[in-house]
Amino acid sequence: MPSAFDFRAKDIDGMEQALETYKGQAMLIVNTASKCGFTPQYTGLETIWQEYRDKGFVVLGFPCDQFGHQEPGDENEIKNFCSLTYDVTFPMFSKVDVNGPKAHPLYTWLKSEKSGFLGTEGIKWNFTKFLIGRDGQVLKRYAPTDKPESLRKDIEKALA
Repeated sequence: MPSAFDFRAKDIDGMEQALETYKGQAMLIVNTASKCGFTPQYTGLETIWQEYRDKGFVVLGFPCDQFGHQEPGDENEIKNFCSLTYDVTFPMFSKVDVNGPKAHPLYTWLKSEKSGFLGTEGIKWNFTKFLIGRDGQVLKRYAPTDKPESLRKDIEKALA
């Protein structure tokens, strides 16, 4: 059975990275954008990353420009924005598509594992979140409106 650890993606600096690097950790995978109404969630994502990272938890940010052209910059601009505006230190990856024929294979798999509201598969907007267990399986999918800080109980359950 495939797991999140079977996928690879380019990090924000363009280096190919195996998600197997995070094997044994719980992960929160999020499609992000710099010019979105939900962009302030970077603060909450960083907070939960700092709070739980020593317990085996990691947040992985995947910038995406498929919703309202809200991630227009290149990787360097995204990296600088996240660092300077929100002091983001969790791992960020290169821009990806999350829907359509060019969707990153990780996102194709995530969507097939946990559907969204009313059974919809497609990602509806920026800051859709997937909680992955230590075994690499998708535990839960969250809407963009779900604030990162509200996921603490689920994260703690995933880490138990």
